[in-house]
Amino acid sequence: MFLTRAVQLFGDALLAVAYPQSCAICFGSVERRRFGVACETCWASTRVFKGTETLCWKCGVLLDFEALPVASEEVRCGSCEIQSFDVARAVGPYKGALRESVLQLKRQPHLAPQLEELLIAAAKREPLNQSTRIVPVPLHDRRLRSRGFNQAAIIAQVLSRGLALSLDEVSLVRVSSTEQYRAGLDAKGRRDTVAGAFEVRHPRLVANENILLVDDVFTTGATVSASAEALLAAGVQNVYVLTISRA
Repeated sequence: MFLTRAVQLFGDALLAVAYPQSCAICFGSVERRRFGVACETCWASTRVFKGTETLCWKCGVLLDFEALPVASEEVRCGSCEIQSFDVARAVGPYKGALRESVLQLKRQPHLAPQLEELLIAAAKREPLNQSTRIVPVPLHDRRLRSRGFNQAAIIAQVLSRGLALSLDEVSLVRVSSTEQYRAGLDAKGRRDTVAGAFEVRHPRLVANENILLVDDVFTTGATVSASAEALLAAGVQNVYVLTISRA
């Protein structure tokens, strides 16, 4: 163990000299490969949910009401009841190192070990730890060809390995392409653009399963809600959502 750690530190030091990388936030040096696009200091200053915050039980929005219990199904924000998923959680807010990691993931199909560990830790908390199968939010075929990879699938692959859960990249498909026309839309506009956008092609694979539905960012919840609606219609028991960050 000590030798492995020493080798890792030596490798990081060598890479820092030979291939220096600037932090995407403070433009200082990224000391270790495990941190990805941000340095250790910027990661330390990025808010990450620990499981002790008071969140809306359903959508996971942060509620700064100290008088409320931390984890209770009765704690609700009141604005997410129309959404189809059962529970949604994120590693943290869309800020700092999490924001830069999301932006990097849209460019390169890779997650830094730091972020992998945070995602796995979040997935192990109640009630997401009841999941039995992992499904990434799919891209439309046209969008997938343009980008070359689905960032949600990269997250799903990491979680599948870390949690030893089955990965399903074939059952849920996107049948309409609206992703690039949604900037600036309000919550209702986003819901309208994804209404009926998803279908389940292999319902027998997901029937009676507790699905962990994964994506990179939770903005209004419209995309994961539309995905969850299709999954529940196909016989899924529960849909839990996990994203890297939430707006």
